[in-house]
Amino acid sequence: MSMQTGGREPVSVWEVASPTRPRLPAGVGMAGFRDSGRAEVGQRVIPHPSVMVAVEFGARPPVVSDAAGRQQRGSMVAGLGLGFGGAAWVRGENVECLQLRLSPLVAGAVLGVPPAELDGVVPLDAVWGRAVGRIREQLSEAPSWQVRFALVEKLLEPAGGARTLLDPEVAWAWRRIVGGRGTVRVEDLAGEVGWSRKRLWARFRSQIGLPPKRAAQLVRFDRAVHLLVAGEAAARVAAETGYADQSHLHRDVAAFAGITPSAVTREPWLAVDDVAWPDRTG
Repeated sequence: MSMQTGGREPVSVWEVASPTRPRLPAGVGMAGFRDSGRAEVGQRVIPHPSVMVAVEFGARPPVVSDAAGRQQRGSMVAGLGLGFGGAAWVRGENVECLQLRLSPLVAGAVLGVPPAELDGVVPLDAVWGRAVGRIREQLSEAPSWQVRFALVEKLLEPAGGARTLLDPEVAWAWRRIVGGRGTVRVEDLAGEVGWSRKRLWARFRSQIGLPPKRAAQLVRFDRAVHLLVAGEAAARVAAETGYADQSHLHRDVAAFAGITPSAVTREPWLAVDDVAWPDRTG
């Protein structure tokens, strides 16, 4: 499916592809993107409640800039919600990439490192080493998106049977946060799992990558911005998603995305989500 984004020239036309019969481990989503725009464009990457892996295989690697101003060229991996810094930017021309979204419950098994060790946006070869070059070459030579998806599914098979690196209590707390769409009282989670607050907070952050409160804010933000993109009024979204008021929603959108609620509705990154990630978290 192709989607055109951008209200002014130059425009970017994104080809978005998803696996027709996905055979992925639980907690893993996959999509392909090709930018056939006529000029180099920049796009804001909105934080979301998953760990992101992007393997690019085009002729001209894109450049990704995080909120701290650090730049990475080419394939990369980003921690849950892109870390603490907020939105990132990707710039490039005729970009081709395959992207994975990983639940933090399985990210450690897929990547080989805990999500907490990902400091914002980092080069993928810092995690997967020389294998990245081989994967890029195979993706570039593949004749179609479905062949590329099958290739990556094969690579991910060992992760499907890998032992989780998380404490059951931490995994349960994450599922409670996601199931409650970010509106659960995180202060109550420790008592529910029978741990002290200090212990749960420390274990959750070291294994998930964010403290429970920030994780809940991220899940709630993700649901709120997608309702805004769907055309819901900001006041109604604030009430429906558990914000104290519209100003509270405004502050969270500014903190995570760096823009206002009205501006976030025009973000191309969010416009393609329902096509690329029909089973997305939140």
